[in-house]
Amino acid sequence: MGQIEFSIVDATRQGALRITLLRHFQYVYLFNNGPEFFFVTNLDAPRKRIIKVDNILSDTIVWTEVIPEGVDVLTAAHAVRKDLLVAEYLKDASDTIRLYKQSGEFVRNIALPSIGTVNVSCKRDSPELFFKFISFLYPGTIYREDLTDPSTSSPAVFREAKVPGFNPEDFEAKQVWYPSKDGTQIPMFLVSKKNLARTGDIPTYLYGYGGFNISLTPSFSASRTIFVQHFNGLLALPSLRGGGEYGQAWHQAGTFGNKQNVFDDFQGAAEYLIKEGYTSSSKIAIHGGSNGGLLVAACANQRPDLFRCAVGAVGVMDMLRFHKFTVGHGWVTDFGNPDEPEAFEYISKYSPLHNVPSFEAKSFGLANDHGGFPAYLLTTGDHDDRVVPLHSLKLIAEVQHKLGSHPNQKNPLLIRIETKAGHGAGKPTSKVLQEAADVYAYMGWALGATFV
Repeated sequence: MGQIEFSIVDATRQGALRITLLRHFQYVYLFNNGPEFFFVTNLDAPRKRIIKVDNILSDTIVWTEVIPEGVDVLTAAHAVRKDLLVAEYLKDASDTIRLYKQSGEFVRNIALPSIGTVNVSCKRDSPELFFKFISFLYPGTIYREDLTDPSTSSPAVFREAKVPGFNPEDFEAKQVWYPSKDGTQIPMFLVSKKNLARTGDIPTYLYGYGGFNISLTPSFSASRTIFVQHFNGLLALPSLRGGGEYGQAWHQAGTFGNKQNVFDDFQGAAEYLIKEGYTSSSKIAIHGGSNGGLLVAACANQRPDLFRCAVGAVGVMDMLRFHKFTVGHGWVTDFGNPDEPEAFEYISKYSPLHNVPSFEAKSFGLANDHGGFPAYLLTTGDHDDRVVPLHSLKLIAEVQHKLGSHPNQKNPLLIRIETKAGHGAGKPTSKVLQEAADVYAYMGWALGATFV
């Protein structure tokens, strides 16, 4: 959503004045019925609402709330069948679709197969509604629903993608909640084979991000599915603070001086999985990219005893100088500006480069029982102009210098540098496959997992 001025000009009148309608808050234009304009806005509504502006060409402009802000986050809205609104909401990190009249009257929910992520497509002058549904177990199904009579219609499969050798009926995805360090309840998705016994030693792949108002919603990943299917593993994706899963407040709870909340949430996920009998610290691998790479490195520093393997991809590791390279200055909106004393104080406490622990640190604890500092793998691209490779290069040098020669350090401390590659977007499929093979082979080896 952009903070852009929205104005209207009467094109039938020469020299007509431009009437400014909206400014100084975020909005998305949806559609208009003549002089009646509909918008999604966060004006006085952090989780967003739908409003309309009436009599737009008259001397008196009337603002009306159509769909008020709710508990869930409004992520998108569309007009369909001339008189209906389709609203997409994020509820507990999973998408829902709700149907309304343009008056704001709720009609019903659109039925979805399970927890997942949707992408809606429809036209104002057509009763047809299409949406693509993706989940941890389904790579992509397009549904069609004819809303000529919304009281009797239901979605039907229009097109379906299938993965050879993978039967989604053999697996399950569920959501659990666990307490973070400060008592906040954090939701987490768990994906595994059906009826996987809690043996206390399940190879576990814990993935996180937690930043920049980005929500981790259910999606299909062939590589993660391979981990679950062929390592008899558990995939865990917690909805960390700093993301957008519950709106602006959830995001702000993981920014600036609250950034430690994100690390506590991630560590709390591992502690929950151990406490509930799924796995142990010697069977947990953590992974994240970009801001998630920062997450992985910070958590490995703070709790090396909690993880056996840590893979940080294209991470922001030098938090005291990140804003001095390429587009790094844009990240002060989440991290703060380390040139300012207050921000320097809280950033310096978690910056991965400046907080690599020594073996004498209390946090090592049980880490000495499984090879010292977690089996470490940083990945970067030598042409990454978003998170420049110096972040990963400096951190791996510091980790190897401080820990590599210690007699208790048995686990490898490695970096993988992709040549002629950047931050990740647009990477050729061949390079994606090569990196995935290296990363999952490394995690499987570190966890002692058998490929079946």
